[in-house]
Amino acid sequence: LHLVSGALSGLASTVCLQPFDLVKTRVQQVDHGHAVARVGILPTTRDILSTQGAKGLWRGTNASLIRNVPGVALYMAGLTHLRTILAASPYFTLPLPRLPGELSAQGNLLAGATARVTVGFVLNPFSVLKARFESNMYAYPSLFQALRGMKRAELFRGFLASSLRDAPYAGLFVVFYESIKRDLPSTWNSTIIHSTSAASAGALATIATHPFDVIKTKIQVRPEDRYQGFTRTVMTIWNQRGIQGYFDGVSLRLSRKVLSSAIAWAVYEGVLMFMRPL
Repeated sequence: LHLVSGALSGLASTVCLQPFDLVKTRVQQVDHGHAVARVGILPTTRDILSTQGAKGLWRGTNASLIRNVPGVALYMAGLTHLRTILAASPYFTLPLPRLPGELSAQGNLLAGATARVTVGFVLNPFSVLKARFESNMYAYPSLFQALRGMKRAELFRGFLASSLRDAPYAGLFVVFYESIKRDLPSTWNSTIIHSTSAASAGALATIATHPFDVIKTKIQVRPEDRYQGFTRTVMTIWNQRGIQGYFDGVSLRLSRKVLSSAIAWAVYEGVLMFMRPL
């Protein structure tokens, strides 16, 4: 049940919001060590539209679906399972009186972070594939050829940066989501409560973790030696751009995360409520 609802929510958010991911990758992939034309959200979007048309904004959707649909499904199912396990321990639940199985902030943080990092490790090869299909630096003819063309060492490129992004993000998101949901009026429509909680939690968790998203993209996409490894990439970005270099595409990721979280959790909770009576 949780796998089905998670997969449907991942499908909806991925297809609707693929242009945000594509433009973000194009903005983040730029190596500022060379003279480049003006880089930004609007110039990048105009360039895609002028060369590929509107359909160009959905380039890499198949790769994104392969990464995100099972990713969201496994995350939702794993999160639910981990929260059930932690709810049996008094160390991770709220003091009485509380709702059955209601976790403390620490419990939610641990469950969210563990689920996200585990799923990220399993699906990291598809994360690399997704980034390269969204980039215009690679011309893979098909997903199968892309997988065949990647070296084994490349399959887990960017996993450290992804973990440093996802563990805090996932944990903070769940903590904020549960807290905001409890504070909203119970008279509100359930879909509005879940969407509002998810959107707010997504915004709060995104900005703090964005530097690791920039680092991840450059490691997965750029072939130069200065982007081979986490520490090298961090130093390269700092030397080229300073602190602002770690926030390239932050508005796109923020918009994408807020909308994605709202869509995903609303669909997820809605499907669960619809299927439970069955």
